[in-house]
Amino acid sequence: MARNTSLPHWLCVIVSLAWLALASQADAQDLNPVRVSEHAWYVQGDSGMASAANKGFNSNAGFVVTRDSVIVIDALGTPPLGEALLAAIRKISDKPVRRVILTHYHADHFYGLPAFKAAGAETWAHQAGKEYFGSGEAAARLAQRKQDLFPWVDDKTRLIEADRWLDGPARFEAGGLHFRIDILGPAHSPEDLMVTVEEDGVVFCGDILFAGRIPFVGSADSKRWLAAIDTLMTRKARVLVTGHGPHSTNPAADLTLTRDYLLYLREQMGKAVDDMAPFEEAYARTDWRRFMKVPAFEAANRINAYGTYLTLERESLAK
Repeated sequence: MARNTSLPHWLCVIVSLAWLALASQADAQDLNPVRVSEHAWYVQGDSGMASAANKGFNSNAGFVVTRDSVIVIDALGTPPLGEALLAAIRKISDKPVRRVILTHYHADHFYGLPAFKAAGAETWAHQAGKEYFGSGEAAARLAQRKQDLFPWVDDKTRLIEADRWLDGPARFEAGGLHFRIDILGPAHSPEDLMVTVEEDGVVFCGDILFAGRIPFVGSADSKRWLAAIDTLMTRKARVLVTGHGPHSTNPAADLTLTRDYLLYLREQMGKAVDDMAPFEEAYARTDWRRFMKVPAFEAANRINAYGTYLTLERESLAK
């Protein structure tokens, strides 16, 4: 007689209930905004990479409450997180969310956009983000996120493109506050920008600064990234809200980790390229002890080193 290998009905019910409970947890995230000035707030994600354990909550997002509206900077990394961010904003203000400005089109910063789209907000981003959707990169990353972050990212997840693509710096006024948008990319991403709230001296700089963790570099233009950090240092912000990690009230000091790490990557991988040493040999002989205890080192460092090695090879060939 053939053996019935299907799951018993009672076990199927238990598994289904477990997944429903997991999904409900995704909708139940409670974010606690941190106030950094009279008008500006942000929520802070975990220090590691996006994972099932942190439900994709590893990045920051901010918002500014004006006299008549709310301006949001970034939207977090899953649709439930976007809903949770909107709910957190509603704890502070019931004014309409007028606009979401994306510092860049990386998955951990914009997958939460559907909640704000449904609330009537428009999205602004730098026009270099168009390439993200046209190249197939967006579809590939979504497939990866569905696998790694289910059920917080699933088949119903919609990727939202900007309503307005910026082709350069911009200024606007909202509810008595003046906002300045500066283009910093290509650096960490092709479309990096930062948002300054002029009356408050608050700068939202996205992933130009990773506070308290190893940055994700990958194939980023680290030379331009270092130049962007120099630009931030000249801005003399009272408060710098990072893309990852706690906000800074001493930007010159807190930019040091990201800056020094990028410089070290370029120095060590640059030597390897000059010596025509294979990457694996160069990676093994590099002394990483200074950075090994910094959060996200294990997850990001080899990828960062390899991406920098390839970047410096291209820079060498272009000379």
